[in-house]
Amino acid sequence: MNQAVRRLPEELWGGREELEVLTFDIAGEMFALEAFIVQEILDLLPETVVPGAKPFVGSVINFRGKVIPLADIRLAFGMEATRTTIDSRIIVIVLDVEGEPVLTGIRTDKVHEVTTLLRAAGEAPPSVGMRWRPDFIDCLVKRGSEFIIVPNLQAIFTAQHDHGGNGRS
Repeated sequence: MNQAVRRLPEELWGGREELEVLTFDIAGEMFALEAFIVQEILDLLPETVVPGAKPFVGSVINFRGKVIPLADIRLAFGMEATRTTIDSRIIVIVLDVEGEPVLTGIRTDKVHEVTTLLRAAGEAPPSVGMRWRPDFIDCLVKRGSEFIIVPNLQAIFTAQHDHGGNGRS
């Protein structure tokens, strides 16, 4: 059973050998999102805190006249909220939520580049020894001497939606 969990997720690669991604930093680690879900990279915008909202998506921003939620992935991993710096950016993505496309902003510490990751360099996350929850990681991809983390946004957002009201903050 453990072997099934440790395989690379087929839905991420979809039979492809390469994946075009946008790389960015969160908490000193490099992450990557598939480039096709990225709508725009924004400088920090004024945020409106939503009373009673879960801290993970505790505020909203105005993106081209639309009010969209702003997520802090660090909170999903049980870490402290992102501290903004001169390099902080918001990545606006489209997520599939129950079959509907939903615009969402994600706070990042720094955005790097659009690049290509190779499937052959990917591996399943280790089940121990990581500060990130393994079920929230699709895979790790080795590039040079570093690993790039490809998060499972569906798992992160679903878990926050399903369990976010349990009083944890």
